[in-house]
Amino acid sequence: MPVIRTPAIVCTVRKHGEHGAVARLFTPEHGLQAGYVQGGRSTAMRPVLMPANLVTAELRSRSPDQLASLTVELASSRAPYYAEPLAAAAFEWVTLLTATVAPDDQPFPRLYAALAALLDLVCVSPSARWWARAMVQYEALLLAELGFGLDLERCAVTGEREDLAYVSPRTGRAVSLHAAGVYAEKLLALPPFMTGDFEPDWAQLLQGFALTGHFIERQFFAERRADPLAARVMMIDRLRRIAG
Repeated sequence: MPVIRTPAIVCTVRKHGEHGAVARLFTPEHGLQAGYVQGGRSTAMRPVLMPANLVTAELRSRSPDQLASLTVELASSRAPYYAEPLAAAAFEWVTLLTATVAPDDQPFPRLYAALAALLDLVCVSPSARWWARAMVQYEALLLAELGFGLDLERCAVTGEREDLAYVSPRTGRAVSLHAAGVYAEKLLALPPFMTGDFEPDWAQLLQGFALTGHFIERQFFAERRADPLAARVMMIDRLRRIAG
C-alpha cells in the first residue's frame, strides 16, 4: 500500500458522506493530492482542515485509481487571520485557484514555495499592499509553471528591452510605449513592478491584477465553470476599498 508522508498546504475541503471530508492538499514533492479524511467534519478536525493551513499529511491508497485515505496533523494554523475579511479573501482565492487549475500528482516545488511564502506574507504584512504584489507575482508564476507564461523580457514588435509599457492580450508578449502607437488602448497595461524591482502603488497593483486576471480567465476558465473567479472578484473589491 503506497504511503506518502509530507508537509502540505490545505487548499479545498468538501463534505463527503455523513461525517467525512475530501481534502485537496498542495505538497512540495507530490503536487496536488486528494484524500478522504474520516471524521473530517468533526469539531476537532474542522480547525485543522482550513484552507491555507500548513499540515503534516499521510496519504494511503490501495491503487492509483482509488481515493487515498488521509490523516492530517496541524503544523501551522491560519485560523486567527480569518477574522480579517481581506486576509480571508486572499486565502480563499489563492488556495482555490491552485486546487482548481494545477494538475494532480505533478510536483511544482517553485509554486509550492511561492504559495507558502505568500500565505506567510498575508499573515505578517502590516499592510495589504505588501502581499498584493506577491499575489500578482504568484498568479504570474502559476501561469508560467503551467505553460502559459507571459513574455515580458522584450518588445514583441521591436525586440527592445526598454520602455516596456503594455502586453498584448492575445499573445501575452510585452510591447514598448513607442511601438504601441495608436493600438495602446487595445493593450493591457504593464506595471513596472512586473519587470523590475520597483515598489508599486495601488494603481499599479490593480493594473497587475488586471493583467494576470485576463490570462487566468482565458487559459483556465474559458471552457469550464468560472465559479472560482468570484473569490478573486471579492478579494480585489476589498483591495479597491482600502486603496481609496
